[in-house]
Amino acid sequence: MDSTGIEQGMKPSLLWIKADELYPLNSGGKIRTYNMMVQLKAHYEITYFTLKAPNSAPTPNIQSYSDHQVFAPWQDNKDNKLALLTDVAKNVVSSSLPYVIDKYTTQTITDTLSALLAKQHFDIVVCDFLSLSVNLTRLPKKPETTYVLFQHNVESYIWERHCKNAGNAVSKVFYKNQWQRFKRFEQHTCQWFDGVIAVSDFDKEVFTNEFGLTNVLGHVETGVDLDFFAEIPRQPKPFSLVFLGSMDWMPNIDGIEDFIKHCYPLIKQGVPEVTLTILGRNPPDKILQLGDVDSSITVTGTVDDVRPYLAAASASIVPLRIGGGTRIKIFETMAAGLPVISTSIGAEGLPITHDENIMIADDHDAFAKATISLLKNDEKASQIAINGYTLVKENYSWKTVTQDFVDMLNTARNK
Repeated sequence: MDSTGIEQGMKPSLLWIKADELYPLNSGGKIRTYNMMVQLKAHYEITYFTLKAPNSAPTPNIQSYSDHQVFAPWQDNKDNKLALLTDVAKNVVSSSLPYVIDKYTTQTITDTLSALLAKQHFDIVVCDFLSLSVNLTRLPKKPETTYVLFQHNVESYIWERHCKNAGNAVSKVFYKNQWQRFKRFEQHTCQWFDGVIAVSDFDKEVFTNEFGLTNVLGHVETGVDLDFFAEIPRQPKPFSLVFLGSMDWMPNIDGIEDFIKHCYPLIKQGVPEVTLTILGRNPPDKILQLGDVDSSITVTGTVDDVRPYLAAASASIVPLRIGGGTRIKIFETMAAGLPVISTSIGAEGLPITHDENIMIADDHDAFAKATISLLKNDEKASQIAINGYTLVKENYSWKTVTQDFVDMLNTARNK
């Protein structure tokens, strides 16, 4: 018998439900899920349920993290601005769900999932993020199956912070509406599952103390692949900053816009030679145009490999004002050997120490001063970088992280 209570050679069956395919690995959520699922294949027979646009290309490398795959047809209209605005307006008027949940809640997705669950038994069902949760929770539970929600963020906190940082009255009204919807929805949906797994102790405490949940299994730390980042040696350019993050995620867009408006001019006063590379997928036009306005700013868009850009940077910035969960970008840049300057929200949930393995600053002046200090003081920057690398090396391999996840799934099954 193994630790799951199943005879050796008979792995438990696990259904993993996630809205998006994992390739390319261009977001923190995808990176976390991919690396954990690669490890989870040693423990479970995995079926991956996800959405796929009609007539889209085959999914690369999917066998590396799942044994079987089921695709539900779905087309995202986020690139069609008129269709997107129409859908948002319909949501505000005719639905009680948050828009980012409502858009994934279709009868076709539910029917595809229902058919799969009707014909096949699963010991465990993991819903990865809340995105497809309604398609699952509208179906009857099977008593022999354990249902677990993997929460990468406290989603309602993200919308609350959007509301607090909204730049105009119309945006504030919309974000407040979505925040209130999400808080009700998130709390109610989490209660449906047999267990909830968070990604930080902070998030776990929110679920337990603010949401009143009694089914929180714990939190799984953020992992990092040290060998992957060590393959490209560092050759940093003097006074070069990098921001790593998906540029189609609103908290990243908000953070970098605020940084360039308020912090970057202050940094330029102290370090006129400073440059900034914004490294991440699908930047909107307003981000792409930053490089046209200021020649010291480079916006890469989607790249095949982030490592050369990290190797060429002097320091990494994480100036987020909005967010939740944990920031894989911080551990990745630490693994690449960079010193990191972040806001408290940017590093929220990570076991870091200011002025030891990271620099933390929350107002614009302090953030600029911390950044200048690392750009001008090579010895300090090097020590922060070494301590950050040591932190992730000694504590956060994906194998260790995933074993914690397996232990939590076993706890849920044995309740």
